[in-house]
Amino acid sequence: MSRCECDIHQVTVEISDPGAFLGTIRLIGERWCTRLIFFNADLMAGRLHALSALSHALRAEAEGCMISSRVEMEALLFASGSRQCQTGMRFGLREGKNSAYLCICPPRREAYEELLPLVTLAGEDWDTITPEKAEILVENFGITPAEIEAAGPDRMVELVLERVALLEVYR
Repeated sequence: MSRCECDIHQVTVEISDPGAFLGTIRLIGERWCTRLIFFNADLMAGRLHALSALSHALRAEAEGCMISSRVEMEALLFASGSRQCQTGMRFGLREGKNSAYLCICPPRREAYEELLPLVTLAGEDWDTITPEKAEILVENFGITPAEIEAAGPDRMVELVLERVALLEVYR
């Protein structure tokens, strides 16, 4: 995996108009020469999943082989392990209350400070794979009982990261 210089923060954010919110986010990113990417934490296998998706997306950009036209969407595609934009978009923000990984690539203190009034920092442990989270991951990534048996139930994160990495092979 290529080196990924991004700050990743756990946040919650209430969104009434997703289009307007994403427009604001895009302007903040442009103002501070950084990319701001939000991953739906409810569908993610923790911080390593976000970091892996970011690394793959940034590498695809550097190599000129992106599926999408924006790194932000490319990261969502990698997070979902899918080439389909509709699937990738599920891994981003939606209307209502969102638990999200806020990624700032490259890190920019000014962008982070400008975002703070729009989000609430979350202190919970989102890296633990509860049985409920494991069910969500199995469903979203098509992980089979045979894979879980072979790898072990405590290797769910690795099974998801494998799906993320496989997207590069399917390009």
